[in-house]
Amino acid sequence: MDLTRRRLLSALAAAGLLSVVPRRQASAADRDRLVANVVAVFAGTPDSNARPETRAKLAAVERTARANLRALDDAGPDELFDGLVLGTDEADLNTAFRKLSEIALATRTPGLPAPDLYGNTSVQRRVVDGLTWLHERYYGDQAKGYYGNWFHWEIGISQHVSRTLVLLADAVRAYRPELIRTYVASMDAYLRNGVGGDVNLDSRFHTGANLADITTNRVLQGVLLADDARVRKALTDQLTVFATVDPYDLKHGVTDGYYADGSFLQHSSVAYTGSYGKGLLTRVVQTLKFLDGTGFAHGEELVPVVLRWVRDGFAPVIFEGWMMEIVKGRAVSRTDTGYADVGVVVEAVVDLASLARGDDARALRSYVKHVRQTSRVAPDPNRFVSPVSIVRYAYVLGDASVPAADLNPAARCVAFNAMDRTVHRRPGYAFALARSSDRISKYEYMNGENLLPWFQGDGAHYLYLSGQDQTDAFGVDYFTAVSPYGLAGVTAPVETRRSVPELYGKPYYDNPSHPLHFTSSSASQNAYVYFPRGTNRFSGGAVLGAYGAAGMVQSSDVADRDRALLPDDFVTYRNASATKSWFLFDEEVVVLAAGVGDAAGRAVTTTLDTRICVPGDRVTLTGALRDGRPWNGTGVGRLAWLRWADASRGDAVGYAFLDTPPVRVALDDVTRSRRVVRTANPDTPVTRGVFAVRVEQEAGAAPARLAYALLPHADEARLRSYAAVEVLANSPRLQAVAHTRLGLTALNSFADGRQEVGRLCVDGPASVLVRRGPGSPSVEVAVSDPTMGRGAVGVLLRGRPLRVVDADDGVRVRAVPGGTRIDVTTRHAYGRSLTVALRP
Repeated sequence: MDLTRRRLLSALAAAGLLSVVPRRQASAADRDRLVANVVAVFAGTPDSNARPETRAKLAAVERTARANLRALDDAGPDELFDGLVLGTDEADLNTAFRKLSEIALATRTPGLPAPDLYGNTSVQRRVVDGLTWLHERYYGDQAKGYYGNWFHWEIGISQHVSRTLVLLADAVRAYRPELIRTYVASMDAYLRNGVGGDVNLDSRFHTGANLADITTNRVLQGVLLADDARVRKALTDQLTVFATVDPYDLKHGVTDGYYADGSFLQHSSVAYTGSYGKGLLTRVVQTLKFLDGTGFAHGEELVPVVLRWVRDGFAPVIFEGWMMEIVKGRAVSRTDTGYADVGVVVEAVVDLASLARGDDARALRSYVKHVRQTSRVAPDPNRFVSPVSIVRYAYVLGDASVPAADLNPAARCVAFNAMDRTVHRRPGYAFALARSSDRISKYEYMNGENLLPWFQGDGAHYLYLSGQDQTDAFGVDYFTAVSPYGLAGVTAPVETRRSVPELYGKPYYDNPSHPLHFTSSSASQNAYVYFPRGTNRFSGGAVLGAYGAAGMVQSSDVADRDRALLPDDFVTYRNASATKSWFLFDEEVVVLAAGVGDAAGRAVTTTLDTRICVPGDRVTLTGALRDGRPWNGTGVGRLAWLRWADASRGDAVGYAFLDTPPVRVALDDVTRSRRVVRTANPDTPVTRGVFAVRVEQEAGAAPARLAYALLPHADEARLRSYAAVEVLANSPRLQAVAHTRLGLTALNSFADGRQEVGRLCVDGPASVLVRRGPGSPSVEVAVSDPTMGRGAVGVLLRGRPLRVVDADDGVRVRAVPGGTRIDVTTRHAYGRSLTVALRP
């Protein structure tokens, strides 16, 4: 047993997961059961496919297979499928394997509208012949393969081939029995980021969702070979994705995966719950279904782990059936909607509920019903992978004993500090915030996707309003219509940036001879082009009950910092400067910004909010100037408040300007092609009304400060009289507010040394919330270290001494002259809030 293997087993034992994979020898019955489970997942069963809910799915399976068969019939002498050119584009080769898999699926799917495909040996042999043809001409020669994107060679093609071979296992063994070993040998050889044709847990390519895909493929291959050791090894490797990532004790240096606070990272530093995260969720639930009833693993022991992912990681970022933009990486530029993203999650939850027991199963089924009832666009079960899942979904919706219930309370504030994201939820709205730091990427661009991403992690926010079709407010059309420099919440220099294809004539920067060795999938490409991190460590916040504070120091990315190390023709961009805080209450989100400007002397724009609407919506803009005069429409003014209202949809957002320079209010019709944000998008023009309220600073202007509140659904009467929040401090060193009705004081301290405001004193960088009970002497305090690097944070509450009622581990309280001293051990807390309840 080598060192890597020992480290793996030690990590799994520490996580309590090692016992999931038994050491006993599996039987032929176990292998048969696993194959039958795989077929049932993808093709359904006679019982499931006899149900009316599966008719549309079965029709789609047949329709796709017949189209692929026609393309086989019409292929030219050097083609497998008509019009699909092979040999230069690995994506086309992957497509060829996918088409064969789709034909194979139809031959194993009972209950198709026409009976001639199911069990058709002739069609199955055509698929096997196609596999043989592809291997002989385009796949088997290792010297000719592995061009383009590594993903297709190590994951995508293997996924299609492995699935096809399992679906047609009996037909292959009867017709070309050698083909299984031939293909498995080639698939092993294409694992070039692995070791010896197997997974390499030390490789940055074999992590998270990618690792789950690879190991699932290898489980299927092991079953086909009756190689139980291969299956056990693949399952043991896959178990590493179930272990919660400990940033202070990384295994194999991997930061990808789920964290204790519900965060999910992929590509080392990208917040990715809504794309790779849902892919991982799907894959592991499928694996649990494959293993169900076999002797290969005790999958039931993993169900509670996946349930925690759903409850703490997915449910907070799903609002009324819509996946929030802040966790989708480059996928924000795709035309699939947030509703479609959640449909994938719903299928996984439905299947997870079938594997869970007792209260866990009931909670998952209730959540499925909750998503269905709150979503403006219902999940489409016809897009589910499995006909069995469609039937289970219908059963859940039709079960009157299952109440609809969220997995989270309606009022919740979630600090995903491990991935620099904050979600604040209330009945009626959700506020989602994307931050960045020297730990987390400012954005993700890759493969011509998300072409204009530069400011998506610079405090960009998304305010989701209840009852709205979010397709009309966000999604790809938001990024298409809204300028990348004018995303809601963003401070940006006034300049024109160019996308990677515009700069370099290809989807990546190519310079393999440079010491940093820039190639399409190199570490340098990742660090400087695809998902660069910021350069400031302050990004995080505290949560106290359902209330929160978040802060961030805006920075340039690592490419600007490392300009001297980079090639001369590599283009870098410098960011504007700002220190920002968001204070999250019931009826408002209060935003403070200080030190807003540009050391290079450029003009700077700060967009307080941006919203879009569809053509024809009746949008009105009303407000008042600080001198009391009414305001209507667009222009520049020193406003006291502003209200955006869409009468067509019954939506409204109010803005209270607490301490803000003159703002520009704009409402313009914008028409752009969806292709401006993703090269593979159709060249479809999109017209949207774009509302924006922003502060504009001229070139060379002194740094500015801003304080304002976003009030979802506010009416004019409330905005006229708004005085709920007092700004206590707003500088690059300290930002603080007090909410009088809630008895809350919230602050972010950004500087070393003692920072004081009112009766509160904080030592060094920290995020602190203090709440005094209305009509009660009780006090609650929450403290977090947004730098993730401090060993302890000290807080002084001036006034009469207080004693501890309840406290988290690591919180110490003592009376000192003039007040109460709270010392919080933040070492290894990774941004987690530590709380204490006090009273006289």
